[in-house]
Amino acid sequence: MTTIAAAQSASKAASTAKSDNSIAGDFDQFLRLLTTQLKNQDPTAPLDTNQFTQQLVQFAQVEQQLKQNETLTALLSLSKSASTTNAMSFVGNRVTMDGATSQFKDAKAEWKLDAPRGGSASITIKNSSGSVVATRNMTLSAGSQSFTWDGRTSTGTTAPDGAYSIVVDATDAQRNAIAVKTEVTGIVSGADFTGEVPVLIIGTTRIPVDKVKSVSIL
Repeated sequence: MTTIAAAQSASKAASTAKSDNSIAGDFDQFLRLLTTQLKNQDPTAPLDTNQFTQQLVQFAQVEQQLKQNETLTALLSLSKSASTTNAMSFVGNRVTMDGATSQFKDAKAEWKLDAPRGGSASITIKNSSGSVVATRNMTLSAGSQSFTWDGRTSTGTTAPDGAYSIVVDATDAQRNAIAVKTEVTGIVSGADFTGEVPVLIIGTTRIPVDKVKSVSIL
């Protein structure tokens, strides 16, 4: 039997006996092919063993890379599962996060303001459509403080429940602008896992879980 014929026969037998198409199955088939070629080589013209060695090394490297890919996929799956479990632990609890949008419910909406120094602030309140519904003025002190809105609009009516955002325009005693950070709090009612980062649902507001700064268990 010639070397080519023996190789083809061995390859066909191996593929028939083993239906596994994984790289490990192909590797076993390659070894059978190599062994058959060596057994049926012409003694007067032996095959180049260095070439076979290089093929073995290359094939082993491919197999190792695929195994590493499988391991990385498993690790990513575990990481996503951990993120899901972590996000679910927020449901039903009150969280605090960076942001300017809060929920108006039970006749109030609340924000936390953090000012680097004291001064005065004009606060513009907008609805979910971006329309201005009210403005308020307040005195700022240095550090963290709360701003609560009772839902009264500029026309004297009470705003419906929903999501409202604020814009803070603040200045100090010398009329220099102050950058005021805003935080919001709310009770998490659910979570969305369709994206890469779980998103917490607070009323109609959606907050990525990595934006959460603190949580209070109710």
